[in-house]
Amino acid sequence: KGTKEKLVEMAHENAVIVLTRDRERIKREEARTIGAMREISDALGMDPVSRVEAYDISNISGFSSVGSMVVFQDGKPKNSDYRKFRIKSVQGPDDYASLEEVLRRRLTRGLKQAEGQSVQGFSALPDLIMMDGGKGQIGAALKVMKDLGLSIPVSGMVKDDRHHTRGLYYNGELIPISSDSEGFKLITRIQDEAHRFAITYHRSLRGKKQVHSVLDDIPLIGPNRRKALMNHFADLQALREAGEAELAALPAMNAAAAREVYRFFHSDSKQKGD
Repeated sequence: KGTKEKLVEMAHENAVIVLTRDRERIKREEARTIGAMREISDALGMDPVSRVEAYDISNISGFSSVGSMVVFQDGKPKNSDYRKFRIKSVQGPDDYASLEEVLRRRLTRGLKQAEGQSVQGFSALPDLIMMDGGKGQIGAALKVMKDLGLSIPVSGMVKDDRHHTRGLYYNGELIPISSDSEGFKLITRIQDEAHRFAITYHRSLRGKKQVHSVLDDIPLIGPNRRKALMNHFADLQALREAGEAELAALPAMNAAAAREVYRFFHSDSKQKGD
């Protein structure tokens, strides 16, 4: 009664407001994830898919070509299943051959694990594969499927002239999907994430290769010390900015080696070369 009754009424009203807000938030989240996956499945004319794997290749004139595999489960990124590949069998900037190598390695490992062989990771095969590209990239994927006896649906995420997501290419056709739909927005997120992951890995390799080639010219820096420097410093600029004390503190280094590294990056000739 009285004040206590008003407090109970206020608590009830607040609970209704919070629950209504949470319910709407959950609905919006489901629309942009599970609902978006359902829209993509419907557009491709297939049963609802859960696990999607997307692939992209990154290279600059064939330099350290790498491949990325990102995974979306029920419309959400599953970072623990992301994989990156350093291209081994392809010389030069050949995206089709690089994609073929990446898919062959990934799916072969998955099949071996399914057969009980000692290969970790890659155990879950995708319901749908999405390639960053169109007909050529899909062709590379389908060739691998045929060789391995698999029949996983493959679609291409195609871009317009401004490198923005335009839609899906599937079974030889460009599938129209409204750019305002949650399905289209999810395709864009998947494509951007595959590209981001590939670019990030590629940049890390380029940075390590640059440091490696520079360190080869420094006296007293052999393979062990070179590896220690590459592991400790994020990039070449961080190594340039390091003082002798920081360099000497590394387990593999000593004062003389630290002095040589510091001199290498701070001599007049090096400063002019920068």
